[in-house]
Amino acid sequence: MRARIVLDVDRMLADGPGLGRPGPGRVDLSPTRAGWREGSTIPAAAGVGWESCEEGSTNVYQDRFLTCRDCSQTFTFSAGEQAFYASKSLQNDPQRCPGCRAIAKRARSASGPREYHAAICASCGGQAMVPFSPRSDRPVYCSTCFDKVRAGAESLNAATA
Repeated sequence: MRARIVLDVDRMLADGPGLGRPGPGRVDLSPTRAGWREGSTIPAAAGVGWESCEEGSTNVYQDRFLTCRDCSQTFTFSAGEQAFYASKSLQNDPQRCPGCRAIAKRARSASGPREYHAAICASCGGQAMVPFSPRSDRPVYCSTCFDKVRAGAESLNAATA
């Protein structure tokens, strides 16, 4: 059985902006020319939905309404977002609306400037500033000595491999 997929670009453009498709019309894709096999799942176009190559079976995403866990507002989980989640193999629906997602992302990345600690280099005895709190059970090196130690470890690993 040979399958042929015909995509309606007008419908795709109506589903969401920024799909990168020029003008109205239809796009005809031949699975064999593109290297697809019957029964495989392929992206319909630019994150709009997914369709199967088997004739008669289609599974196109539709917009869904979800409730944000932070602000309890209803937000739309669009067909394009669902296709994006599927393309990244994400199994769970988003729990936050786009506004609360942005706030949570800023809160995660707003840790401020990196804190440095003074330490004594275990190799040369000079002062080293490191971005972690030094422990007594592990050696701390200045940048120069660290590069030497790393180069020695890499050459040792290359010799044993």
